[in-house]
Amino acid sequence: MNGPSSNRSIVITGGAGGIGRATARAFLELGNAVTLIDINADALEDARSELAGLGKVVAHQSGLENVSACRTALEAAGGPAHALIHLAGIYEHDPFSEDESDVWPRAIQSNLTNAYDLARVFGTFHIADPTARLVLASSLAFRKGVHDRIAYSAAKGGIVGLVRALSRKLAPNVLVNAVAPGLIATRMTTDVIALRGEKLVADIPLQRAGAASEVAAVIRFLCGPDASYITGQTLNVDGGVVSS
Repeated sequence: MNGPSSNRSIVITGGAGGIGRATARAFLELGNAVTLIDINADALEDARSELAGLGKVVAHQSGLENVSACRTALEAAGGPAHALIHLAGIYEHDPFSEDESDVWPRAIQSNLTNAYDLARVFGTFHIADPTARLVLASSLAFRKGVHDRIAYSAAKGGIVGLVRALSRKLAPNVLVNAVAPGLIATRMTTDVIALRGEKLVADIPLQRAGAASEVAAVIRFLCGPDASYITGQTLNVDGGVVSS
């Protein structure tokens, strides 16, 4: 089982979500300490309670609304983290209408700006750990475009550019990569799967939605020793939808 050594500190934003919980579980199983960050207090407490029996779990509520909030969130881990895994974001319908002016700034702030702010803070935290890892979440939405999630698709495209730039800026001490999940069966995608799941699955070579644990396994790999020569990359976890 590839992953960082035990007794490492792992910070996961969006930690109360489906992929966040699966990722936390994957690292706890290796003996690491995990800090979960999420805006939803009830879901965060539920996740902490669910995972507490596996090891040390710290929960911190935050919307990551500015760089100060990002610093406070990272400090909740109690010291420099080996890995920051940024999964927090919003997946909001975009009416693409002159009457709706708030979708774009919300999507950019909650999916891209907070990633930039977290990276700025994390860049000052990694000094004690020359093998630090930063993993961000892009999406199949960037690769293919989603007609009713335009702002979201654009923000996730920005993540890819951010990863490429940060991989150079933070080299050689921090390896920076992203995962780009496709259709993953979580609470966030419940409505989408209910509305057009059959059509979406028909476009997936593996003919099914992915599991949160399958994304978590890739994230764990990126944070482990076997990924020591990988940086600036975005790995698709989409069942083969994007093949090049």
